[in-house]
Amino acid sequence: MQFRGQEVLTGINLHVSPREIVTLIGPNGAGKTTLVRIILGLQQPSSGQRVVKKGLRIGYMPQKLHIDDTMPLTVNRFLRLTGCRLTAVNDALGRTGVARVLHSPLQSLSGGELQRVLLARALLHKPHLLVLDEPVQGVDVTGQKELYQLITDIRDESKEQENCAVLMVSHDLHVVMASTDKVVCINRHVCCYGHPQQVRQDPAYLQLFGRESDELAVYTHHHDHQHGVDGHVQPAKGK
Repeated sequence: MQFRGQEVLTGINLHVSPREIVTLIGPNGAGKTTLVRIILGLQQPSSGQRVVKKGLRIGYMPQKLHIDDTMPLTVNRFLRLTGCRLTAVNDALGRTGVARVLHSPLQSLSGGELQRVLLARALLHKPHLLVLDEPVQGVDVTGQKELYQLITDIRDESKEQENCAVLMVSHDLHVVMASTDKVVCINRHVCCYGHPQQVRQDPAYLQLFGRESDELAVYTHHHDHQHGVDGHVQPAKGK
């Protein structure tokens, strides 16, 4: 794949199966955005081809959403712009755990709430493939863990229904270790791929990210409370 006369992607072969979570990682400038645009059908490859199953529905969650602070846009209006009915909007927000923000202005949402609204938007048309570009952008560590668990739950819930597959884009492998089936590491070409534990030991991955990435594994602990997506402390479930 060439862009402005420069080779951006070379020899990329990516396959995502139903009910599979695949994480695409790589440093800045590795070609992740270009590959996602090709997958979404927004950009045509200069060589090779994009092959999708007939009737495939794709849900896309962008990395960021820039909304002017003066624009009067509620979550309800934002999601209804997709052409979906209010019942579908309510169902999607409930599925992502933020039903209460239906009538809130988008600008008033916390980082975690906004990401969940964007995920709800991606789910509205019951996709067969979810493409999530840095889905935990702007979310704290606790919120990241909860969002990744939510994504896994959505995939698991779809097993008997939509057979939804997930393609996630990330800069780092250590934060998605527990939430992915397969990792594809690219730097304008495929450097390595396979199970997360396998990729973490691959020389190509270590050359890109260094051994210090192993020191950044997500720390999990147990306590008698939990934090809502709006940041407020709540009693732990079952307490």
